[in-house]
Amino acid sequence: MIEKNQFRGHEQLAYFNDEETGLKAFIAVHNTTLGPGAGGCRMWPYECEMDALNDALRLSRGMSYKNAMAGLPLGGGKAVIIANSKTDKSEELFKAFGRCVQKMGGKYITAEDVGMTTEDMMVIASETDYIAGLPHGDHASGDPSPFTARGVYNGIRAAVKYKLGKDSLEGLTVAVQGVGHVGLFLCELLHNDGAKIIVSDIVQEHLDEAVEKYGVTVVAPDEILSVECDVLSPCALGAVLNDDTIPNLKTTIVAGGANNQLANDSHGVRLMDRGVLYAPDYVINAGGIINVSGETSGNYDLDSINEKVDNIYDTLIHIFERSDEEKRPTNVVADEMAEEIIAKAKAKK
Repeated sequence: MIEKNQFRGHEQLAYFNDEETGLKAFIAVHNTTLGPGAGGCRMWPYECEMDALNDALRLSRGMSYKNAMAGLPLGGGKAVIIANSKTDKSEELFKAFGRCVQKMGGKYITAEDVGMTTEDMMVIASETDYIAGLPHGDHASGDPSPFTARGVYNGIRAAVKYKLGKDSLEGLTVAVQGVGHVGLFLCELLHNDGAKIIVSDIVQEHLDEAVEKYGVTVVAPDEILSVECDVLSPCALGAVLNDDTIPNLKTTIVAGGANNQLANDSHGVRLMDRGVLYAPDYVINAGGIINVSGETSGNYDLDSINEKVDNIYDTLIHIFERSDEEKRPTNVVADEMAEEIIAKAKAKK
């Protein structure tokens, strides 16, 4: 199993199976050099447990790099619950998951991710001390999605400035794949900046809201990755940049909020070879975990959090410059920068 999945020096992997509630979950902790492994809990109806395992491993490694690049005192961790968020949620299941997090003894801090809500997190919080992103309570700040969207918006601005030499998004076309929590907040920021917005989603209610509020143009889910646009912003699930989709891209910038947008690391080379500027996903979408970090510190300061989210702009410009100087893909450069940060911290310890 280790040879066939996404292990990359992970410190710990836990599998939890609670027959009474039907809970099946993985918690992966990648690296705790900078602090406890922190990352959201995803609820998704994976086709098999190996898919869930690989997702937990890839996402937790991404969280190590995300937290390092954002300058946070947190390591990388992630949880996945194998279940359908539309039909399988129950108070008993979430309490069981909370007990699982508690058993990790603080090595993993959980929060909201795909398929989960702040209300779900409150139920989980009844069984564990190691949680953030709550709607109320000491240092609670609620849904982190607006902070993620703000970071993605700043990242899009950085990419547009670097690639197109423009300081504004006015008149540019941005294609947003997925208008759930993050995608919808992003549409608001893009709309306010004068961008033309094309969207897709598998949930009709999401599309209706985006059309009503921001006058977006809707295309089918299988069309969004090949529409002609200035910026493609994947804000749904991962692995959307692959052998099948990259040849059909009609954009010069990919900058979105989804995790693990590249099907594998080699697709960063493919994008570079096509002249497409790629904003590494775990750098551009760090706004949510930056907000969560503010909660876990016990001293929540909104101004400081917004300043760190806005710094995503400068971090990406630095990555783009180094990528051009070294003639290497942005994802490879970002990985090395994150690893350098972790290695330096480990050496100090």
